[in-house]
Amino acid sequence: MKAVGFYEHGGLDKLQPLDVPTPDIGERDVLVRVRACALNHLDLWTRQGLPGLKLQLPHIPGSDVAGEIAAVGNAVSYWEPGVRVAVNPGLYCGECEWCIQGDHPLCVEFKILGEHVPGGYAEYVRVPGTNVVELPTDLDYVEAAAAPLVFLTAWRMLITRAKIRPGESVLVLGAGSGVSSAAIQIAKSAGCTVFATSSSDEKLRKAKELGADVLINYREMEFDKAVWELTGKRGVDVVVDHVGPATFARSLRCLARGGRLVFCGATSGPEATFDLRRSFYRGHSILGSTMSSQKEFEDVMNLVFRRKLKPVVDRVYPLEKAREAQERLEKGEQFGKIVLTVP
Repeated sequence: MKAVGFYEHGGLDKLQPLDVPTPDIGERDVLVRVRACALNHLDLWTRQGLPGLKLQLPHIPGSDVAGEIAAVGNAVSYWEPGVRVAVNPGLYCGECEWCIQGDHPLCVEFKILGEHVPGGYAEYVRVPGTNVVELPTDLDYVEAAAAPLVFLTAWRMLITRAKIRPGESVLVLGAGSGVSSAAIQIAKSAGCTVFATSSSDEKLRKAKELGADVLINYREMEFDKAVWELTGKRGVDVVVDHVGPATFARSLRCLARGGRLVFCGATSGPEATFDLRRSFYRGHSILGSTMSSQKEFEDVMNLVFRRKLKPVVDRVYPLEKAREAQERLEKGEQFGKIVLTVP
């Protein structure tokens, strides 16, 4: 099959066309004919090389897949070839104590499609039969691929971890990212007042269209000072941060007493420093979050299918232009998701 991937870690020049065997499937797997695959920053980090990540090369990135089932394993009786599906990219064992509790992201063998195993920059991808959901007929493959990872991540962050409530205020950093565009919609749909930050007025305009109530251009004023002024020195109830050390201390300074900082990434680095005294004195909660359980995935995708939440597509490229697509993502030029189509 045709694919795009890399034989060694490094820059954009390492990404190249591949001709590799179509994956064999196990008895509990399905083979998905990929029609669209959305990009994530995880694709960039995997290509560049993550500490401790040992891959069988060549490696095919891509976590967000939509397509149709091409074949099913012998033990899969609930799917059949031809069904249009989207894929939950979180892979779990189903047997450890965390899986038994339904908390799949804490699985001792948790993996992510496109990071630990070959992903969707290809004509076909193998996934467990339990990890797919059927698409409604009125949702195209590009929109479907733009939804899973960012919506399931934002849903778990806000609904499961931060437990947002109507009337609360939520600050979402970096409005142009996929997770942020999803978080803005989820927080707004939950009845919250949404603050959004960006360095671009154009991106803030688009954030407003998604439901953001208060817009902060952090090139004009540091976002923590802006939040402090705009809330009358109260702060916000929840901050959604996926940036890491570049913003972490200021995110905490934005919190009201009893506020919650929920974070899902470390784009700017792995280590953050902040004033412990301020956080324990003001009763802050710092909540790590990653991916979602299968139920959380199904819950949020159901809202996408019902058009209660809308995937935001920035630009669409054919698979053979994956390098150009990653370059756009690397430069941070996008608002929402960049999607590859597979002919």
